[in-house]
Amino acid sequence: MNFIIDRDHLLTPLQHIVNVIEKRQTMPILANILLVIQDNQLVLTGTDLEIQIIVRINLESKTDGAITVPARKLLDICRLLPADAKIKFSLQDDKLKINSLRSRFSLSTLPAEDYPEFVEDDFDYQFKMQASRFKKALDKTIFCMANQDVRYYLNGLMMNITNAQLKVVASDGHRLAVYEDTIEHETGYETRIIIPRKGILELSRLLDDPETDLTIQFSENNIRICIKNLIFSAKLIDAKYPDFSKVFHQSFFPQIEIQKQVLRDALTRVSVLANEKFKGIAFDINPDSLRISTHNPDHEEAEEELLIDYQGEDISIAFNAQYFVDAVSNLDSELAYITIAENSSSCFIEDPNDPRFKFIVMPMMM
Repeated sequence: MNFIIDRDHLLTPLQHIVNVIEKRQTMPILANILLVIQDNQLVLTGTDLEIQIIVRINLESKTDGAITVPARKLLDICRLLPADAKIKFSLQDDKLKINSLRSRFSLSTLPAEDYPEFVEDDFDYQFKMQASRFKKALDKTIFCMANQDVRYYLNGLMMNITNAQLKVVASDGHRLAVYEDTIEHETGYETRIIIPRKGILELSRLLDDPETDLTIQFSENNIRICIKNLIFSAKLIDAKYPDFSKVFHQSFFPQIEIQKQVLRDALTRVSVLANEKFKGIAFDINPDSLRISTHNPDHEEAEEELLIDYQGEDISIAFNAQYFVDAVSNLDSELAYITIAENSSSCFIEDPNDPRFKFIVMPMMM
């Protein structure tokens, strides 16, 4: 196995793959990256058995073969070489020799045949979508995903396809984000899947070219997304996502319209003195003003009053300050629409210029 490659052609694929590989592995070979030379291409594979990334790079000078080498060491070597360097790889016995300019390295290896197979089903469903639109759907929702929640179905993002409609949903049980978009061609099916948190975070990083067209394939157990010369695969969460539709079917107080940046700045200032653990802030709403206030166990207090145009009855309700700031920060327009349920069970935060995005936050006790 011998090949020569430009350092710049190898560095970015290695960075993508190393992000997937866990630092601590139960199987030593999972800390390695699989290198395969076939059909005039270098095929790089990395996996933690839940997520897999495969990248194909065209080669000119090569001799076929396959081996695995420590992923992070290989990345560090390539990263520290000069930007325009050419790198020569050659397999000698059980060592991978790496030569570039005046630099020489010798890496330990493990046999390619011992590299575990990433098991995938036949893919029953498929659709295509532009990377920029799919990434926007992810970016508008991923901040609401739970992290290590015992309700494991919340530790991911739900994707619902109904013919030509795509709905992406994330929730940690205290807040929920929904983003809707259309698929260019009708799919003819309705289904929903849950993609795990780690997979979603890695996928969002991979979508760095907005003009790329994605091919998205999935089954009951797996998803595969083809991004130019890269293939991202992940195992899906086997669970039923909670029915969140009921939150839309209730009575609401009149809508409040407010400048996004004014609200965000006020929330940030008041939350400085909020309880560090719960970050609770109180909203007192009347037809003329929105009063935002908080206090903490040290008997410190903060209060700020904002002028609003509101045509409903007085409301007193409390929220997690950070949840509100996260939601408002994800609005693209200069205004925020706030709508509170009459039973004080939820609050909607919406973008007046983009009805596809909705954020819902549940109240808290102060």
